[in-house]
Amino acid sequence: MNKTANTLTVILLLMILSGFLATTSCKHNPLIPIIDPVDTTIIDNPTDPVDTSGWPCSPDSVYFEYQILPILISNCAMSGCHSATNPKEGVNLTSYAKVMSTGKVKVGQLSGDFWTSINSTKSDKQMPPPPASKLPQDQIDLIKTWILQGAKNLTCNPGYGGCATANMSFTNNIAPILKQSCTGCHGGSSPQGGIDLSTYSSVVTMAQSGKLLGSVKHNAGFSAMPPAGNGLPTCSINRLQAWIDQGMLNN
Repeated sequence: MNKTANTLTVILLLMILSGFLATTSCKHNPLIPIIDPVDTTIIDNPTDPVDTSGWPCSPDSVYFEYQILPILISNCAMSGCHSATNPKEGVNLTSYAKVMSTGKVKVGQLSGDFWTSINSTKSDKQMPPPPASKLPQDQIDLIKTWILQGAKNLTCNPGYGGCATANMSFTNNIAPILKQSCTGCHGGSSPQGGIDLSTYSSVVTMAQSGKLLGSVKHNAGFSAMPPAGNGLPTCSINRLQAWIDQGMLNN
């Protein structure tokens, strides 16, 4: 019985081996693929979520919170002028409601004290008053369009759908942010607090000290900038951060 059993075992092993060799040598039988372990790098590190809050900005519309209010706060709503605290002549220019409550904006008309003052060349009527510089023409044109469009309180999300922060340019990306929201106070011949943000070198100095980001992020221990309104849009802050992280190039 033992000899017979051993013989049957040998025969069975030969049959199995023969079948295996035949299978692997056949050109028409595919090999079983080898599956590598799952790479979880992408799963564990998803891309940043796309910002779809609010709605995108239209190039054909002027948005008060995003485009007009920063100009007013930077150039007109500083202490001693039209700020929320002791506003000059009772004119508070720190919010849409306050601006419109003055009665100085004539909706759809290029008239009234508001429009006249930002275009005046007379020192006693000009806004902002000397020694501050007159508003740049592009900002005056923007206010003009806003008034003619009905002086509406339109809002939008300038970072809607994504905020590009790669290869930030000081000239094309950073300077426009500062011009719109900061250099009214921090520029000209008498910048507030002695802080000038109108030149590349002065901006680098503030960035290196940490004061630039600390202020625009409204971090504790820093003076909030802008001092009123909703602050800089998140996208603008992200671009400032990216420019600093990328070496603060003068490009």
